[in-house]
Amino acid sequence: MPLTAPLPKRRFTFDRNELAGAFGDLGTDLPLLIGIIAASGVDSAGVLVMFGLMQVFSGLWYGLPMPVQPLKAFAALVIAQKLPGNVIFGGGLAIGVAMLVLSVLGLIDLLARLVPKPVVRGIQFGLALQLTSLALKEYVPADGLNGYLLAAAAFGITVVLLGNRRWPAALLVVALGVSYALIFKLQLATATAAVGLHLPGWHVPARADILTGALLLALPQIPLSLGNSILATRQALTDYFPERDIRVRQISFTYALMNLVNPFFGGVPVCHGSGGLVGHYAFGARSGTSVLLYGGLFLTLGLFFSQGFAQVVQIFPLPILGVLLLFEALTLATLIRDLTTSRIDLTVALLVGLLCWGLPYGYLVGLGVGTILYYAMQRGWVGLGK
Repeated sequence: MPLTAPLPKRRFTFDRNELAGAFGDLGTDLPLLIGIIAASGVDSAGVLVMFGLMQVFSGLWYGLPMPVQPLKAFAALVIAQKLPGNVIFGGGLAIGVAMLVLSVLGLIDLLARLVPKPVVRGIQFGLALQLTSLALKEYVPADGLNGYLLAAAAFGITVVLLGNRRWPAALLVVALGVSYALIFKLQLATATAAVGLHLPGWHVPARADILTGALLLALPQIPLSLGNSILATRQALTDYFPERDIRVRQISFTYALMNLVNPFFGGVPVCHGSGGLVGHYAFGARSGTSVLLYGGLFLTLGLFFSQGFAQVVQIFPLPILGVLLLFEALTLATLIRDLTTSRIDLTVALLVGLLCWGLPYGYLVGLGVGTILYYAMQRGWVGLGK
């Protein structure tokens, strides 16, 4: 079964499928953004507006469903340690500089040549396992019995309509979630209090904050970024859009640019990600339009609803986000199917995926162990592939 699809004739195609695809990564991004805002106390207007602008930047640059995501390891550390905004902005600038150095010196190309495809597939598989666990353990059960019923309805709609270009599944699933929120959760006072125009502020990270952010946040994030944000994203682009020869250096360069700008306007560090790309694609997106629409959503939230963002967004039912996340994970996991003809490749990919999923700093461990094991098996030094 081919992994690729015909390349759209235009970089931007405006139709219902692009709108549906715009919701493909919502289940990943919203909880991370809410968690960062709540834990650190950063201004939600800056976070949301800059996140939306980075989506627009990515959509215009690539003309493909190449969305932007919050840095996952970065976000997890901020939430767990309740780090303040100045450290977040310093760490974001530090990782932007690091990625720029890797891009300009060509070190990212060297890494791409060194890491074999089965290891990249394993990283994607490990991310799929993490997303599945998040969807089924935290999101789907969030509203009790009603949540399970809502998730079951959303799951049924998605199974029937996934891939349907006339009736995109994500649009109906999101409409179901909005209807549920309006009927059972919306309070007029909460919605009214959230409305008002707010603009991002200006921040200049201090040297001490850059150093602290580099040690506490950037260093733990870099292995995940190299594996998922750069190498796995490039592989997903090759799978779905083979006629667009997008190199890892270009991906790491736009990654760097975003994080060299974001900290000065109160934005959280961001990256590209294979999960986001696959999520948009799975729900119908084939051009950059889905990312522009997605960015427009966050720009609207940031400019006009940022003061009550956490409260308003929590009205939307988590079980719906869980179903969207589950199918994003399923699409990621099935990318491993092109390795099934080689026992060595499949063994390495499965092992890397389990390491990424199950260990602290699993992406760093999986990247290193998987690469060493692959070359050892190719040379017959170990017998797992025999």
